[in-house]
Amino acid sequence: MPDHDEELADRIATGLARARTTGAHPAPQLYRPLLRMLARGAPVTITELAAAAGRPEPEVAQAVVSWPDTEYDHDGRIIGYGLTQRPTAHRFTTGGHQLFTWCALDTLIFPAILEAPADVESPCHATGTPIRLHVDPISGVTALDPPAAVVSILSIVAPDEVSSVREAFCNQVHFYADTTAARGWLADHPGMGVLPVADAHRLARPLADNLLDDGGSLAGYCAS
Repeated sequence: MPDHDEELADRIATGLARARTTGAHPAPQLYRPLLRMLARGAPVTITELAAAAGRPEPEVAQAVVSWPDTEYDHDGRIIGYGLTQRPTAHRFTTGGHQLFTWCALDTLIFPAILEAPADVESPCHATGTPIRLHVDPISGVTALDPPAAVVSILSIVAPDEVSSVREAFCNQVHFYADTTAARGWLADHPGMGVLPVADAHRLARPLADNLLDDGGSLAGYCAS
């Protein structure tokens, strides 16, 4: 991976780590079971998440309250955090369930976390051209159409500087049909870049590991 891409990966990983320590992003002990439960296509209760994580329910409830971007249904059940049951531009089909993600990079990260392949469809953010691909946790990206598609990569802003990681980061990470289509985004984000989808997937693998780096405790992740 080129030095610039490694720098972006390091900046994103650092931002995610800070988000976790401030409680703005789920701890690995909760995030893995939450994603796997969301991938089943049904809302998740705090009781269910606590049981799946093997944690006391009050502790889990306190942690979840600190995640500002969490999506809920009308009954207060969780329906999304990164992986969501609420429609977005990024369709993510896995295990026979039609789901969605918050950003293009999520579609490349989640198959590794879920240990399951996914079919992805998302429009080019500039032209609307459909971009389709298959992502396997072992073999990576296949069946990419169009083959020149790229992903815009924005280094994550420190969580103490923003109220929403989704707004500051996810909402700027898109698929584009090719680098020409991404020129407008590049002009608006100097110092950032776009990566071919296969390269973005390689960047995503260590980020997936970072999201699952289990420190063994929810200490530091719960709301104060």
